[in-house]
Amino acid sequence: MEEAGAVRNPPSRWLIAIMGTLLQVCLGTVYAWSYFQKPVMNAFGLENNKPVTLAFSVAICFLGIAAAWGGINLSKHGPRKLAMTGGALFAAGYLLAALALYWKSLALLYVGYGVIGGIGLGLSYVTPVATAAKWFPDKKGLVTGMVVMGFGFGALLMSKVLAPLLMSWTGGNLVTVFAALGVLFAVLTLVPASFLKNPPAGCAPAGCVPAKPKGASGPATAEEASALVCLGGFKFAMMWIMFFCNITAGISIISLQSPLMQDLWKRIDPSLAAAVLAGYGATLIAISSLFNGAGRFFWGGLSDRIGRIQAFRTMLVTQIVGFGLLIWTGNPWIFGALVCYVLLCYGGGFGTMPSFVLDVYGPRMMPVMYGVILTAWSAGGIVGPLIFAAIKDQFAKDTARAATYSFITAGAFLAVGLAVSLWLTNEPFRPKTSRAGSRP
Repeated sequence: MEEAGAVRNPPSRWLIAIMGTLLQVCLGTVYAWSYFQKPVMNAFGLENNKPVTLAFSVAICFLGIAAAWGGINLSKHGPRKLAMTGGALFAAGYLLAALALYWKSLALLYVGYGVIGGIGLGLSYVTPVATAAKWFPDKKGLVTGMVVMGFGFGALLMSKVLAPLLMSWTGGNLVTVFAALGVLFAVLTLVPASFLKNPPAGCAPAGCVPAKPKGASGPATAEEASALVCLGGFKFAMMWIMFFCNITAGISIISLQSPLMQDLWKRIDPSLAAAVLAGYGATLIAISSLFNGAGRFFWGGLSDRIGRIQAFRTMLVTQIVGFGLLIWTGNPWIFGALVCYVLLCYGGGFGTMPSFVLDVYGPRMMPVMYGVILTAWSAGGIVGPLIFAAIKDQFAKDTARAATYSFITAGAFLAVGLAVSLWLTNEPFRPKTSRAGSRP
C-alpha cells in the first residue's frame, strides 16, 4: 500500500496534521445547514421545518455509518484513498442537491445531500483523525483536538464567507449556489486529502507505534483482542451512550440555532425585517462555530491533563446548567453566549473522544473502535434535530414554549450521559479471555 512506502524522508507529521485540519474545515461546512433552512423551505414551498431538517439529519446519519466502515477498512485501503473518495462524494452531494432544488425533489435532496454527501463526510472525517493519532502518540489529545477543530470552524467558513458571497452573486439562486459549492469542494477537499498517509515503518519514534515485545502472552489489552470482543464490551457501550447524549444535545442546537435566534429577536421586536433576522442568525452560526472548533482543541488538550472521563463529566454537568439557563433567558445576547458554550462542549466531545478511544483500546484498534463509536453521531444526528424540529412545528405559534420544551429535552439527554459517565474510568480495556494468539 502507499502508506508502507520507503522510510527515507518521511513527510513532516505536522504537514499531515495541517492538511487533515484543512480537510475538516471543508467538511464542517455541513454545520451551517441552518443558514439554508428557511431558503430551502421557501424553495420547496414548505411551512414545516421537519422535511428540510431531515436532509441534515440523514447526512449526519450516513456520516457515522460511513465513518464506522471507513475505520474498519482504513488499514486495507489507506487514508489517502479513503479521504479522496470521501471528498469526491461530499462534493457530489452538493451537486445533487442543486439538481434536487431545480427539480423540486425532496427525495433527491435526501439521497444526494443526505446519503451520498453523508457517506463522503464519514469517509473523509474518520481518516485524518485516525491518521494524526498514529503520527502523534506523544500529543494525542492536543493533535486530534486540533484536527477535529477544523470541522467546528467549517460553519464559520460557510455562514460568513461562502454562502453570503454566493447568495449575493447569484441573487439568491439556490440551484446555482449549491452547484458552485459542489465544484468548489471538489477542489478544496481533494488537495489536502492527497497528503494523508500513515507513518512508514521504521520512522522516527515520535511518529511510530511501538510493537508489542516478543514473548508477551495472551490478550492482556485490547491490542491483542478481536474487534468483536472490544465492541461487545460493557465499556464500549457506556462510551457510546455517553457520546450519543453529548452529541444529541449539541447537534439539536446546531440544526436550528439560526431559526431559534430569529424567533427570539422577533418576539423582542416584531418590526425587524427578514433580512435583518437572517443576519442575526448567520452571525450566531459563525460565532458559535468558533466555539465548536475551539472546544475540540481546548477540551482535547485539557483532557491530556485532567483525564478523558473527567473532561467529559465536566462538559456534561456544565451543559445541564447551560440548558437550564436557556429555558429562562429572554435576552438574545445571553442566549447566544449560552449556545456558544454548549457548542464549546459539543466540540469538546469530538476533541476528547479520539484520545479516549486510543487510551482505552490502543493504537492498533483505534481506527476500528473510533469509526464504530461515530455511529453515535449518526443516531444523535437523527434523534436530536428531528425532535427539535417536531417541537418547533408543534408549537409554531408559541415559539417561547417550543424553545422551552426543546431545551428541557436536551438537558434530559445530558443528564443520562452524566449518569452513564459515572460507570466509566480512564483505564484501558481488559478482555476477559486470555487465550494467546487471539488477534483478529
